[in-house]
Amino acid sequence: MITYRGTFDENQRLIGTMDDFLQPQEKRRGLNPVFIIGALVGAALLGGAIYLISLKPSMEDQTAQILAGAHTEGSPEFAALNRDIIIATDKDTVESPMGLGTISMFIKGNIKNRGSRNISVLEISVSVTTQMKEVLRERRVLVVPVQRTSLGPGESIPVTLTLDGFNRADDRADLRWKVTAIRAE
Repeated sequence: MITYRGTFDENQRLIGTMDDFLQPQEKRRGLNPVFIIGALVGAALLGGAIYLISLKPSMEDQTAQILAGAHTEGSPEFAALNRDIIIATDKDTVESPMGLGTISMFIKGNIKNRGSRNISVLEISVSVTTQMKEVLRERRVLVVPVQRTSLGPGESIPVTLTLDGFNRADDRADLRWKVTAIRAE
């Protein structure tokens, strides 16, 4: 009996030996077209998302649009509307030391509309002052329409904000609340 070491085709002809199959084959190197198409589609989607995000106006632009028709200090309408706004500091204001040696203040207040008109835009300024009435830090906050769409007659709204970066030696004597822009319906 004769034994052959190899493989045969459908006509029982010897094609090659098993040793030929066990030899490492040279791998074809090249770029897979599926990966290329996937990378191009991914890049197009990423570019489209960035384009859509760039069309949205910035927060500063949105705030400027909201404040466009609001009354500011110096106008008679502002003085009349400002008289009806009462801002009080809550007792829960906290000073907290941070890891870098600075101090943050978590300020809580309450704003009440005691007038008879609906307030549609309200921007306030909160400042921390020294005993000599010098401003250490100040921050402006758009309360209405950001926290609530409007502030009706007799309604109140709580306000919480953070002022950072105080030194331990700073004289944080007082908090000052001030209406900077207002519009009523």
